[in-house]
Amino acid sequence: MLPALLPDPDMLKTGWKCLCPRCKEASLYAPGFTLDVRKECPNCHLRFDKSDSADGPAVFLVFILGFLLVPIALWVEYAFHWPVWVHAVVWGILALALTIGTLRPLKAYIIALQFKHRDWS
Repeated sequence: MLPALLPDPDMLKTGWKCLCPRCKEASLYAPGFTLDVRKECPNCHLRFDKSDSADGPAVFLVFILGFLLVPIALWVEYAFHWPVWVHAVVWGILALALTIGTLRPLKAYIIALQFKHRDWS
């Protein structure tokens, strides 16, 4: 049994809601539709300048979505024989929607992991 390999459900919830990893009340991101992290939490004043998720969320999404969407697209082609342009439209829109919809929560989750495993004092 390897409990250390299982993700922390509290951090997953905090990341999905894009909240501050310390107080879990204030938003991690600046207002608006942006990926810009605030300089500090307006509630508990935790500074986020020590966090750096870099390209991690985007790389994870490329691997995860590629692993999920490519087999489904191949199955759809085998079962329904869609024209190529339909595949391009459907899977392009689906990939963009899933990427845009999950990039902020994944970045917030990585920042929460950094907060848990680094010294941010």
